[in-house]
Amino acid sequence: MNVQPNKFLAALRAGTPQIGVWVGLSSPFAAEIIAGAGFDWAMVDMEHSPNDLTSVLGQLQAFAGYDTTAMVRPEWNDPVLVKRLLDIGASGLLFPMVQSVAEAQKAVASTRYPPLGMRGVSTSTRANKFGRVGDYFTKSEPELAVLLQVETQAAVMLAEKIGAVQGCDGVFFGPADIGADMGILGQPGDPRIWDFILPVARKLIAQGIRVGTLVGDTALARRLLDEGFSFVACGVDTVILSKGVDAIMSTMKG
Repeated sequence: MNVQPNKFLAALRAGTPQIGVWVGLSSPFAAEIIAGAGFDWAMVDMEHSPNDLTSVLGQLQAFAGYDTTAMVRPEWNDPVLVKRLLDIGASGLLFPMVQSVAEAQKAVASTRYPPLGMRGVSTSTRANKFGRVGDYFTKSEPELAVLLQVETQAAVMLAEKIGAVQGCDGVFFGPADIGADMGILGQPGDPRIWDFILPVARKLIAQGIRVGTLVGDTALARRLLDEGFSFVACGVDTVILSKGVDAIMSTMKG
């Protein structure tokens, strides 16, 4: 067996925009329902959900039978957690709250084996099909998506330097936290937030650095793809469920 190409990364490298979805229900059963929708990528979230390593594993297994590339956002830039997520077969990682070039370099290093990084070595993991992928140690790293999330005004101003770190496959703008840092809490679609983000995003795009984000407004998501964003998530499973049941109840009561 050989390392398989990462469809998400291949599409980014070919300049094909990728439409994604956020996954926080922490259930393999729910993940499989989402997987059948045909999103290009899905982000299994550990930062703002009750996900743990076992539930993430189950969701990765659910996505494995579909074309959607399943990635994981760990709760922090922690090399020990990163090692375990890579061993269970995450196709990519989104590192939250990257605030400096040094933190970006640490994130990348945690995904690389020595001498280029600090990832611990195991010869039998789900990622290498329990030792059956013969070229895993030489070919896997270029097929792993490493995405770095900027979530404060200071980090946005450093985004060009963060995005230029070797091994970074994309910079992800977190509008909710950026807005909170601006004093605009709970309003990630506020135009003032995007007036701050977009000039920086355009600079990154002009330099060939791929940029992404998560928004709940599909019209805004389409606009950002038209702006040149490479990967945009346009929905969150928990929100989809809550709004769906609320709408049903509102209709019935109305």
